[in-house]
Amino acid sequence: MTALLTSNGGNTPLSPEELVDLIPNLATKEELNEWERENILQARDWAVRERTSAPDMASDGYVRKLHSKMFDQTWKWAGTYRRSEKNIGIPFTEIREQLKALFGDVRYWLENKTYATDEIAVRFHHRLVLIHPFPNGNGRHARLIADVLAMKSGRPSLTWGSVSLIKPGEARDAYLRALRVADGGDSAPLLAFARS
Repeated sequence: MTALLTSNGGNTPLSPEELVDLIPNLATKEELNEWERENILQARDWAVRERTSAPDMASDGYVRKLHSKMFDQTWKWAGTYRRSEKNIGIPFTEIREQLKALFGDVRYWLENKTYATDEIAVRFHHRLVLIHPFPNGNGRHARLIADVLAMKSGRPSLTWGSVSLIKPGEARDAYLRALRVADGGDSAPLLAFARS
């Protein structure tokens, strides 16, 4: 289990208490990544088929259910907001309040066409990552929700550099740089990366 504790740049480390809730018996980070990938592919199929509209995706129930579907074969805490501080994200006591504000913003942007659909999806993604509501899987969850929102709004799925962003490398570094720029209020690099 100690091999699962190692984290690389941009990953949220899990606490020993969170690691205890691992469902399968896995020994390495690579085994965990592969197990989670299979779980996430099943969740993606569900999300694409599921009939929730784009505006209704901006809700507490949908966000938690999608995370649960993504990680329910991996973590007992799947779909449950974190109850501890992490190296990234807002204080856990503010998660529900910040998500409520985000959901209101996303619904407003969609209803009023404040931004192009891709930009709404990327802004939703960025704010979810910034809030970091779950113990782990926040980036993958936020990317999937952005993809599905784009598709349910008649756009193609976002490509996110067209490579896996799990392992360290040039694409992951570019993604993390774009997130940091978006933290400063400029979402253009993240939007460009999402369609690269």
